[in-house]
Amino acid sequence: MPPDLQAALATCTADPRRQAVLEVRDVSLSFGGVQALDAVSFDVVEHEVRSIIGPNGAGKSSMLNVINGLYEPQRGQIWLRGRRFDRMLPHLAARLGIARTFQGLALFGRMSVLDNIMAGRNLRMRTGLLAQALRIGPAEREEIEHRRVAEEIIDFLEIQAHRRTAVGQLSYGLQKRVDLGRALAMEPSILLLDEPTAGMNLEEKQDMCRFILAANDEFGTTIVLIEHDMGVVMDISDRVVVLDHGRKIGDGTPEQVRNDRAVIDAYLGVAHDSADDPSPPVPLRRAAPGVDG
Repeated sequence: MPPDLQAALATCTADPRRQAVLEVRDVSLSFGGVQALDAVSFDVVEHEVRSIIGPNGAGKSSMLNVINGLYEPQRGQIWLRGRRFDRMLPHLAARLGIARTFQGLALFGRMSVLDNIMAGRNLRMRTGLLAQALRIGPAEREEIEHRRVAEEIIDFLEIQAHRRTAVGQLSYGLQKRVDLGRALAMEPSILLLDEPTAGMNLEEKQDMCRFILAANDEFGTTIVLIEHDMGVVMDISDRVVVLDHGRKIGDGTPEQVRNDRAVIDAYLGVAHDSADDPSPPVPLRRAAPGVDG
């Protein structure tokens, strides 16, 4: 185990109670006078698909940035498998099994699909850069094994025909698959996805939802995702947490969330005339994955 990871684990606090795989506890984050997150708490159960929703500026991406260590909160902790981290660091998060994709693509456009996915294996490589470059001894055997894993991910994402194609030549939807593949190449236990279907057409959204659910089912990967498409959220999520202006206003199953009056008022649209109206909110259409309703 790397020394920095040993040090982090040595200083974090273990909770004797049985815990979810990931917990956000009382996290607050501000930038100057802007309160991005205000005492937000929620948990993530192993192997579930947990969605974070809310209007623009609600603090969703900031929340993911705190979880994987890009941002340091002024208050609160991240608990990972019962251990407390007051300050998570990106490289420690990666070594602890947390992978991340971002809203914008950050792929190597001139490199092939295979090489981009191989880049996701870098954390698991043990030989030095010189040995890797010369492909000698253990480095060659290691590369063969990592290439096998990368090829399996290419098969999983059904992009075999593009394995040698430069990523910059692919359609946007296929590039998003490669981005997902590079994250999966890390073999994460927790995968953070920031708007994985943004900018996609209906068919591309349906494919992406299928791959997310397959990763959750076949690899046992716990998924935490931000998504604006309510058709996607309601169809693939086990539970949903709702943020608004940095505060948590809802948390529960998709059905509970879409019938929560505070969530409807703040995000999904007002479906009642007054606070005294006992009638249930107008239901959202539950469509096939990727359909906006």
